Amino acid sequence: MTHPNKNSIPLNRYLVFLAIAGGGFGVDIWSKSAVFTKLGYPGKFTEPFIEGWLEFRFYTSFNHGALWGMGQGYSLFFAALSFIAIFGISFWLFVKRAAIFWWINIALALIMAGILGNLYDRMGLHGYINPKTDAPYQAVRDFFYFKFGTYSWPIFNVADICLVTGACMLILH
Repeated sequence: MTHPNKNSIPLNRYLVFLAIAGGGFGVDIWSKSAVFTKLGYPGKFTEPFIEGWLEFRFYTSFNHGALWGMGQGYSLFFAALSFIAIFGISFWLFVKRAAIFWWINIALALIMAGILGNLYDRMGLHGYINPKTDAPYQAVRDFFYFKFGTYSWPIFNVADICLVTGACMLILH
């Protein structure tokens, strides 16, 4: 009788990684599609769901940059970085076997979900066409809007939530 390799990655780590990364990606794409289908192109918003010192509503926006709108106009550069990150995460988890650690596996699955969701948009796969260029917008669709007093938090999406949560988990680790 042979014993399994103690250094091998258990199948459940692959399954959990795929479920979290795929699920997060799916929820991100679905939520963006639902909000943008209902509200339309950037600049459209709902009535506040929460109103007062804290305000929350949906507000459609195209982000041609990265986190908090930094790097506007560099969507293709950020798309290239996304491909590098996809390779790096896959290599670290499954070749270097970091996936044997639950916390790392889950953190990187969340980050992968965020990367995939925003990459989908950066590649213009969402189907929104720029009427000036007749080409797809290569920008991330954002729609969560929060305002705290007079401060408007940068608009974000489910992919951003996944990215930040995964990054915080890595920092805590």
